[in-house]
Amino acid sequence: MSLSLALNNPSPATAFPRCSAAESYPLPVILLLYQESHSSPQCLYNNQFSAMRISKRPLTLPLSLCFSIFSSGFGFGFRRSHFPGKSPSRRECLHTTGISQLHPKNLMEEQRSGAFGDKVLHFHNVGSRDGCETPDLWSTKEGGKKIDSRKQIFCNRPLNMRNIVAVGFDMDYTLAQYRPETFETLAYEGTIRKLVYDLGYPSELLEWTFDWKYMVRGLVLDKKRGNILKMDRHKYVKVAYHGFKELSKEDKVGIYGSTLIRDSFDEPDYALIDTLFSLAEAYLFAQLVDFKDNNPGKIPEGVDYARVYKDVRAAVDLCHRDGTLKQMVAKDPKRYINEDTSVVPLLKMIRDSGRSTFLVTNSLWDYTNVVMNFLCGGRTIHGPHACNFDWLQYFDVVITGSAKPGFFHEESRTNLFEVEPESGMLLNTDHGTPVPQVGEISPSLLLKSRDKGCRVFQGGNVGHLHNLLSIESSSQVLYVGDHIYGDILRSKKVLGWRTMLVVPELEKEVELLWELRGMRKQLLLMRNERDSIEDKINHLNWSVKFEDLDDKLKQKMVSTLEELDSQRDQIRLNHQETQRECHQKFHKVWGQLMKTGYQSSRFAHQVERFACLYTSQVSNLMLYSPDKYYRPNEDFMPHDEFHGLPLY
Repeated sequence: MSLSLALNNPSPATAFPRCSAAESYPLPVILLLYQESHSSPQCLYNNQFSAMRISKRPLTLPLSLCFSIFSSGFGFGFRRSHFPGKSPSRRECLHTTGISQLHPKNLMEEQRSGAFGDKVLHFHNVGSRDGCETPDLWSTKEGGKKIDSRKQIFCNRPLNMRNIVAVGFDMDYTLAQYRPETFETLAYEGTIRKLVYDLGYPSELLEWTFDWKYMVRGLVLDKKRGNILKMDRHKYVKVAYHGFKELSKEDKVGIYGSTLIRDSFDEPDYALIDTLFSLAEAYLFAQLVDFKDNNPGKIPEGVDYARVYKDVRAAVDLCHRDGTLKQMVAKDPKRYINEDTSVVPLLKMIRDSGRSTFLVTNSLWDYTNVVMNFLCGGRTIHGPHACNFDWLQYFDVVITGSAKPGFFHEESRTNLFEVEPESGMLLNTDHGTPVPQVGEISPSLLLKSRDKGCRVFQGGNVGHLHNLLSIESSSQVLYVGDHIYGDILRSKKVLGWRTMLVVPELEKEVELLWELRGMRKQLLLMRNERDSIEDKINHLNWSVKFEDLDDKLKQKMVSTLEELDSQRDQIRLNHQETQRECHQKFHKVWGQLMKTGYQSSRFAHQVERFACLYTSQVSNLMLYSPDKYYRPNEDFMPHDEFHGLPLY
């Protein structure tokens, strides 16, 4: 059975520009070309399918494929399923409302107005307590509808949530989204003071300021040379700065592109900026590189760029060890953490679906309790409502001081201690089972720990967690985190956990991709035109060089070649200027987070390799059924473009 998707004009040949047999445009570009001549395009479009190619034949898709296309934007009913170790009573709380009807005719129009048009569907900063509304739960009558593109969950590999029995979360920058303008500035200023007062750097560093918007994730620091690099997925350096001075193309090729053996760009000579916590130290490193170059006598002669980076890392570690940062956050969490009223409804929804929930964080218990109190109830240590332990009801297990990524190695011999929440006292355990003190057979603390719902631990390893939650297979666990290396790569690569990466920057990126669709189409057309002209030039050069031509014809061909050379140079310049302009719309220095030129960036490549799902905020899980089957788009290789979208 198939469903024909009709465009306004019944003839696709007149709806799109005429192309050569070997020419193929990406689906978004075709739709944009089509839109130019149709004021109200009546066609199917979902910007998740940005890599899809469309056939030049009439569009006839199987009905099953149509449902797959719309599955991310529409809610469908789901049946109950059994989860090992869980009581069926929780399943009574499931809802099956929110089912939407298919309206393919106006989907693109609705997507545009519902996301980034004049009638934009506004989602406030995660849903704060200052009057902003919390995003609708999937299960409510307001939920289960078309989802704002900035809030969608994107899928790299199939994930059936029915197979997941436990959902875990990191805390910092996952459940708790820090304000970069305050928290990163606090970290920067603390690091500066450590450099000056503890490591002997010049006092004039205390006058420096921090631009929290300058650095982005996915960069690589070259410790030996003092360079900051942005690479594509193949590890080719596309953007490079020495301190704050941009390197020329010749310098980039000379340093990173002319060796016989390709550099791996890994530790110990390079540092990876793959977490939001690292942005302040990357900015400070760039400042110190410039300072060292411009003030030769103010930093000791033996201190090279690598030593400067080592000192910055040492200063950052000092800030964390002495509690400088956490004490300030604990005093006024509202100043440093975004308020988020969606955390509790999200956790309730997951637990009501019959799944276990757990928290694994590198923060210790005292700080974890402060942050989670703020997130789950707006409570602060100096506020009108004192901190308590009510938030523990939303978890089955909490592990603090986990020392990720080492936590994900089951052979790690780190001891697992149970934390007594009221006092913070650590109790010995045998793989999670409380161990009485010598001379005490059944102490009150031991009995108390057995009775409570959620148990809090410190240390241990992933084997302990599996045992506590009765996990039979690592593929039954979904873990949500923000750190590619500390949360996602190790949990996926070592364990085989299913993973979801939180990328807050994605909201702006998706919005700009839509706003700049005209410029991106223009870039593609200029690139195609340049390729066409270069093909003509190569053909004429071959003819002039090898064919037996009379002088008059040869002169005419040489004249044509000069004109084509001029056209190619002009198009190349226009393309470079437009590409730089587009690049700077995303970020004035580093450009698009997920792209480097026309290639995926190194960061995007890691996301694709190790994150089963990725999204802008953890609360976006509320917008989908807890039993959803996430399916990725079809993969396309360059040769697939010649045949368009396979139709059946």
